[in-house]
Amino acid sequence: MGLEPQATRKAKAIRAPRQGGPTAEGRGGRPRHRWQVVVLAAAAAGGLLLALMLARSHGALASSGTADGGRLPAPPGAAAPVGGEGAPAGEVAAPGGPPAKPMPGAAERLKVKVLSVRPHDPTCYTQGLVWDHGTLYESCGLYGRSSVRQVDPRTGEVLRRLDVPPGFFAEGLAEVGNHLVQLTWKEGAAFVYDLRRFERTDELHYQGEGWGLCDDGRRLVMSDGSDRLTFRDRQTFAPLGGVDVRLDGSPARQLNELECVGGAVYANVWMTDQILRIDPASGRVGAAIDAGGLLDAAEQAQADVLNGIAYDPAKRTFLITGKLWPKLFEVVFVPVAGR
Repeated sequence: MGLEPQATRKAKAIRAPRQGGPTAEGRGGRPRHRWQVVVLAAAAAGGLLLALMLARSHGALASSGTADGGRLPAPPGAAAPVGGEGAPAGEVAAPGGPPAKPMPGAAERLKVKVLSVRPHDPTCYTQGLVWDHGTLYESCGLYGRSSVRQVDPRTGEVLRRLDVPPGFFAEGLAEVGNHLVQLTWKEGAAFVYDLRRFERTDELHYQGEGWGLCDDGRRLVMSDGSDRLTFRDRQTFAPLGGVDVRLDGSPARQLNELECVGGAVYANVWMTDQILRIDPASGRVGAAIDAGGLLDAAEQAQADVLNGIAYDPAKRTFLITGKLWPKLFEVVFVPVAGR
């Protein structure tokens, strides 16, 4: 016969008296003396009182959590986080009930509402987009095809154009006073243009890659394709620090074209249809915006990814487009239904 598990042996030892030994009732099955009855009754009452005290203590512990701040295991049937332990922060399941509501700290989920559709040059590999008093300035990328342009936002007509030297891949674009500053991808150069004369007047230099750029009125904000935003001096382009961007607690990587609006930074996320609204003080993403489905299947087959954000402060609307897109969209951002 095999050995019994230790827990089983312990249970049997508690339930069964030792063979041949005395019991509370004696060998004959009844108490031998009246005082034994009194002792047994007192023992039974004491056991009941002890059980009640333990039950009350357990209830208090369950309501307050464990001493180290953790949580006791949920009772059967209790709601669990969506996706289990690895679910995004702020998402809680509500079986059979309304959609889960984000907990404090989770990014709001928004989508685009299209107000109008305008033509856009499908040969422009859009890397930067700037609105200025009724006109658009656009940075177009790719080696040998890069340029900076002034564009009519209603018709898409290119009003003025300056080509970038063929050894440079143009990237993000920002307006700084009466000038435009245009990044390059891997060349470490930023070209400065006079807006009125529309000519290149200076060249700034930096380390690393250049992706997106915007001006918040106090400093320039720059992305490099990682999850970090770098702050730069508006005149010298010297770095002034930076912030790591987090979406629901996780790094938000591949930040691309930027637009500074009302103290927030809006960022395209490369290879996605997502735009993030970022608090530059903390790096926290306050809203994740779904801009998918703007092009039909035929248009998307000839186009590249979403990229390019400009803000019209007079109408409080955004203009968005993409690399090699045939259209420019005037949009606002609205909550996703059911959230």
